[in-house]
Amino acid sequence: MKKFNKRLVSSLVALGFLSMSATSAMAAETIRMNHSPYPSFKAIQALLQVLIEERLGYKTEAKPADNAAAYAGMDSGDFDIHVDIWLPNQNAFVKKYVEEKGTVAISEKHYIGSSGFCAPKAWADKHNVKTIFDLARPEVAKTIDHDGNGKGDIWIGRSGWIATNENMIKTRDYGLLGNNEWIRMAPGAHYAALREAVENGKGYVGYCWKPDWVWDAFGLVQLEEPENDGQGCWNQVTQDEDPNWYENSKITCASKPKVIQIGWAKALETKAPLVAELMANIQLDIDTVTLWAYEIAGVKKDPREMISAWIAANPKRVDSWFGL
Repeated sequence: MKKFNKRLVSSLVALGFLSMSATSAMAAETIRMNHSPYPSFKAIQALLQVLIEERLGYKTEAKPADNAAAYAGMDSGDFDIHVDIWLPNQNAFVKKYVEEKGTVAISEKHYIGSSGFCAPKAWADKHNVKTIFDLARPEVAKTIDHDGNGKGDIWIGRSGWIATNENMIKTRDYGLLGNNEWIRMAPGAHYAALREAVENGKGYVGYCWKPDWVWDAFGLVQLEEPENDGQGCWNQVTQDEDPNWYENSKITCASKPKVIQIGWAKALETKAPLVAELMANIQLDIDTVTLWAYEIAGVKKDPREMISAWIAANPKRVDSWFGL
């Protein structure tokens, strides 16, 4: 994609054109994006909405949608932007809509996230839990048994996530299921259970990722896993590929780093080219997004107010996204 015409954008900004949505012909267009309840997602969504509305003069609309609906929506015209693309988790959608159909584009600019299993640091220190294999110890499993059935509870995600299936395979192949069992529930219930455990000094282990707000809020540490060296430790078969995916998969190492990007419908490049160019130019980083997530979920700040304050405090970085 071509870079912004700096002279044009500078002139528009100088004239106040980009902020005069009431008199702009662009204001008739509404830019539609997906919405998700996760704090880091809310933060990036708020960033995009503030920039698109206040700097470029468009209206925006955000509607709840899972990844399947978001990609299909960009393909059909129901959505213009996917706020938070995680790879390799969404590889199947990228293959279908970016590589094969060519109706979706993703930014070359990205930042690196991570995922694994985490626990409160105070509990981990008390019980000398440092690696994922420590969870197999009977005395450790007892401290994370929340339902009293004699087995430790490990939150692996919610039903339907690719990561949840990944964690099912991992916990089996790490040898954890003799003394532990899976717990599936929505993130909201997970966060509540984690908060209760931390406040009462109890053990808790669950799937975690960065960026997310829980690190600073609850003092978590990530458990060590064998390094993913690309030498055959990862063979995850998906449900689409094989109905016996669980039996035919094997994972004995950590997840690969996550590449996190913004995506948009190719049609947006015609509908609103400045918006598409902005999506291609935004460069985020894990520390900033983690801080945003904490301020939204931990400090309870309004996403748009928080983002507006951040934009005001970081004018050079934001202006660079507009080619200024």
